[in-house]
Amino acid sequence: MKILVLGSAAGGGFPQWNCACEGCRRARSGDPLARPRTQSSLAVSADGERWLLLNASPDLRQQIQANAALHPAPGRGVRHSPLAAAVLTNGDIDHVAGLLSLRESQPLAVYATPRVHGVLAANSVFRVLNADLVPRRTMTLGTPFRPADAAGDPLGLEVEAFAVPGKVALYLEDAAAGPGFGSVPEDTVALRVADTATGAAFFYVPGCAALPGWLADRLYGAELVLFDGTTWTDDEMERTGTGTKTAGRMGHMCMSGPEGSIAAFAPLAVRRRVFIHINNTNPVLLEDSPEHRAAAAAGWTIAHDGMELTL
Repeated sequence: MKILVLGSAAGGGFPQWNCACEGCRRARSGDPLARPRTQSSLAVSADGERWLLLNASPDLRQQIQANAALHPAPGRGVRHSPLAAAVLTNGDIDHVAGLLSLRESQPLAVYATPRVHGVLAANSVFRVLNADLVPRRTMTLGTPFRPADAAGDPLGLEVEAFAVPGKVALYLEDAAAGPGFGSVPEDTVALRVADTATGAAFFYVPGCAALPGWLADRLYGAELVLFDGTTWTDDEMERTGTGTKTAGRMGHMCMSGPEGSIAAFAPLAVRRRVFIHINNTNPVLLEDSPEHRAAAAAGWTIAHDGMELTL
């Protein structure tokens, strides 16, 4: 099973278009230790020919161009794409907006929870995806399924979506609904993706607000986990002058500290731990920072665009 990291940054990318924090300034200047990153998305394949997209980043067109495996294949006619299907983990802009780049009459299956399908159906702009070519298929939490292309041919993968702590997308928040802003379990899901032939499997958890015992048990001993790396500290936005919300308020778990993900993962015997969905303010993006070194010393890899993983 091949995994391509198409984008590794959180919403806004790195550098973010309107941000002049230290990291964004260095990335914008071409500093090789501050590599630019597009917004979070993965592509997975069991055969190296047909690919399953995990989240559709607003930067998807750029990501396809940057990865030759996703280019139209020779001998397949003037219109072809190796992208056979997409699975969406939530309704966040940085995970669904890229669907609009896939509107050119190309067959593609889209899998999501009823909640996310409802969000797409309520916004008429997503009708540019021709329903005759792009079937929208529902996935049920806790029930493994085998994604197939638009014609129904299985991709050789098994996916299970399950709810993790988080919150509803920012643009769907309802202040009148109380502390959870109207969040339901389907608003933040993680994925377990397995190769049906070999049994190799990994977890993709791009958004997660906490690591309760049941989730720690679920991830224990995993071969590979790509996990929410949005911020280094909970108060990072306030300290950098880029915002007022904490990581927790945004539905994310910070990396550092006794309640952070590095500490939470320490006893879990996960063989490969990769941080993904990293905010532009997070100092781990700077490869000469003490935070980057601390994460590496704890056994973590910081995802970058173009990273390839094989299971």
